[in-house]
Amino acid sequence: MPTVPTQRSLRGSQPTRARPRIANSTEHQAALAARLTARDRWLLRMLHEHRVLTSQQITDLAFPSGRAARQRLLELYQWSVLDRFQPFTTHGAAPMHYVLAPAGASVLAAEDGLDVKDLGYRRDRAFGIAYSLHLAHTIGINQWFTSLISRARHDPTTAVTAWWSETRVAAHFGDLVRPDAYGRWQADDREIEFFLEYDTGTEALAVLTRKLHGYARLAEATGITTPLLLWLPTTRREAGARRALTRARADLDHPHRLPIATATADHPDATPADAIWLPLDATGAGARRALHHLPDSRHHQNRPTPTPAAPETTTAPTAPALVLPPPDPCPPAPGIGTDTAPDRDRHGR
Repeated sequence: MPTVPTQRSLRGSQPTRARPRIANSTEHQAALAARLTARDRWLLRMLHEHRVLTSQQITDLAFPSGRAARQRLLELYQWSVLDRFQPFTTHGAAPMHYVLAPAGASVLAAEDGLDVKDLGYRRDRAFGIAYSLHLAHTIGINQWFTSLISRARHDPTTAVTAWWSETRVAAHFGDLVRPDAYGRWQADDREIEFFLEYDTGTEALAVLTRKLHGYARLAEATGITTPLLLWLPTTRREAGARRALTRARADLDHPHRLPIATATADHPDATPADAIWLPLDATGAGARRALHHLPDSRHHQNRPTPTPAAPETTTAPTAPALVLPPPDPCPPAPGIGTDTAPDRDRHGR
């Protein structure tokens, strides 16, 4: 899994070369109907859900090559479908980062019979991630899932069947827990659903361990045991976290209802799907497991509550940014209307 820059190494957004762009007019939106492919529309939904994706992440998610991705992303930028920025880094050059632009938001809203305001979209808010102190954290979470999806693109026996953003999960479970993401991974006819806590090493371990009580209350309220995965930056951080987590889980009324596994970013050539996960109650050499070999979710009470992946995706009016259902984590299969579009010229005329 590629290394994600730390927040400390990012220093705002550096200016990029100005390029001509088409204004977001009604006529332009009508023209986009014939020019956007199924993959383009899928990408808009992914950016609405996950806020920001880098050019490399978009390539790994949906394109056959970096050249193909760069060419299409430039067109989408010039059509005002996507906005972009490039963070200034203290070392090297950061990839271009893409967010939803006004024309893209208009397309999304029109497809679902909504007004743009119903999406909760505002350009300043979408572009604000460029200056957010959580940019590196958001990119790290998205890179984690991108690695899984890229793996699945090249291995038909695997699949990411769900990927919910922090905002969507909070809308469903925020009164008890606020994980960084919810996901489901399928491999070898096994499927595991999980909550992800993506740790960058900046929080005190006490903050991390206090979250266990919320996960325990959620398991009690739903009657569903959902594994909690903790991704940590280093093995040293992992060792300290495991000691603290073991003590904190022992204080729970039903610790067996909260299976926990940890892994670290110290495995640069591995993906989160590989045998790098160490269950909290496992020790010794060879104890690490592949993601799909971790305990899967199970019901411990006869309750009618659905699993987090159930299609109850409509949120309350207080969360307008989540009125759209979660997008399929995997891009549409290549085919007519997916990889090519009847473009008139590079400026969409």
